[in-house]
Parts: sequence; structure tokens; C-alpha cells
Amino acid sequence: MAFASAFRRILSGSTTPSLNIRSQFAAIRLNSTLATLTSPKLFVSGLSRNTTDENLYKAFAPFGRLLEAKVIIDRGSGRSKGFGFVTYETVEEAEKAREGMNAKFLDGWVIFVDPARPREAQPRQPPRQDMQSTETGFTTNKTVGWSGF
Repeated sequence: MAFASAFRRILSGSTTPSLNIRSQFAAIRLNSTLATLTSPKLFVSGLSRNTTDENLYKAFAPFGRLLEAKVIIDRGSGRSKGFGFVTYETVEEAEKAREGMNAKFLDGWVIFVDPARPREAQPRQPPRQDMQSTETGFTTNKTVGWSGF
């Protein structure tokens, strides 16, 4: 359906496709503007894999005094995980940045800006049942298999 409307717009000669695209993305995340900010820290999702801390800082700097702009990096690959955090000096500056940058393009990708939530505690994993501990403290695996060549 979106393809048909885009096709109609092209045939009719409309010159405002980017405005329509931006409004569609903004409508997707309308609920993110409903939550009130209680902290000057913002969660930024939808980042390009090529976005760096410096690019994130430059994009959010016009809205106030930034204390930190951090893109979260995967330890294994060394690439961006596609999200990050920005921290402002005041909640008011963070609110301006949220309104100004939500559903906007950064490095060719549409980003979404939401209030950062505190990290949830990870539940402890119960010990595995197929492992047995001996009196020497070593753990043995009950599963026995043959991997012969």
C-alpha cells in the first residue's frame, strides 16, 4: 500500500516525499513523546553501524551542553550495536534534543530518541543440572559422546 502511494506521488509530480516519510516515521514512535523525562540521559536507537561517538555528539550538540555521547559497541566485532546514549546537563536540554532529533535522519538512518531507563538487574542463572561437582571441586559433564575421526 505504501508502495502504491509513493508510486502515485511520483506520477503526480509531488516534490515533498521526504516530508511525508518523516511524518510517517514520527507517527510510528508517537508514544515515545508521551513519557516525561526525569533524567537528562537519553536512549538513541536506530543508529547506523557507521555512527561514531563523535558523529552522535555533533548531531546532539546544538540542543544544549552535552556531558557525554556514547555509541554502544559490540565486544566481538568492534562495530556499533545500533544504539547509544546522550547525557545533557539539564532535563530541559534533554527534552529539547528529544523533540528535535526524534524520527530524524543521522548517517542515513532514522533514529529514535527516548528517555533512558535504569539498567535492569540480570537474573542469576541456576546451575546446570547436567553438571556434577566432585569432592575435589572439579565439574564433570554427564554427557558422554564420541567424536571420532
